[in-house]
Amino acid sequence: MTTPTALTPAQTTARFGEFTVIDVRTPGEYATGHLPGAHNIPLDRLEEAADALKKAAQRTPLLIVCASGARSARGCAQLAAHGIDATTLEGGTAAWAGAGHEVERPAGARSTWPLDRQVRLAAGTLVLVGFLAGLAWTPAHWLSGAIGAGLVFSGVTNTCGMAAALAKLPHNQPPKNAVSFQETLLRLAA
Repeated sequence: MTTPTALTPAQTTARFGEFTVIDVRTPGEYATGHLPGAHNIPLDRLEEAADALKKAAQRTPLLIVCASGARSARGCAQLAAHGIDATTLEGGTAAWAGAGHEVERPAGARSTWPLDRQVRLAAGTLVLVGFLAGLAWTPAHWLSGAIGAGLVFSGVTNTCGMAAALAKLPHNQPPKNAVSFQETLLRLAA
C-alpha cells in the first residue's frame, strides 16, 4: 500500500486514458456534470464498493474525484485502508472544468449545489434563526448552540450528520435514467 497521490488537472489530462474514474459525490451532484466515463460511487457507499473497486484497480489505476478534492482525498484514504491504491484529482471537478476540460452532463440534468455548500447554507440559516428567535424568546438561542456543537463534532470526527440528511433530499437523488449503484458495481468488477 502506498500513500495516495494527487494529480493536477494538467497531469491528469496527460494520463486520463490510464484511469478508471470514480466520482464520490452524491448522485444528484454527479448528475450535474462529471469527468468523462466516471462511475458514481458516493463516498458514504465506498466501503460497500471495496471489492468491486479492488478488482477495477487490478486492471487500471483508480482516479477518485469529487467537487473540490476534499471528499476524494478521504475516499483515497478509505481505499488505502483496504489495500487499494488510488489517486485524487486536485481541485476536483471544479478545477477540471475550470481548466477547460470536458464535463459530461446527462440530458435534462438539473443543477444542484455541491453538498458542502448545502450544509453551509442549512447550518448558517439555523444559527441565524436561533439567534433572531432568541431575541424574542431566550431559550431559542439553544438552536444556535446545538448547531455550533454539531459543527464542532463534525470537524472532530470528520463526519456530518447534516450532510447525510441533506443527501437524502429529492434534489440530491439521481435522475430516473441514471445507472444504478448495483449496475455500477457490476461494471467495475467485470
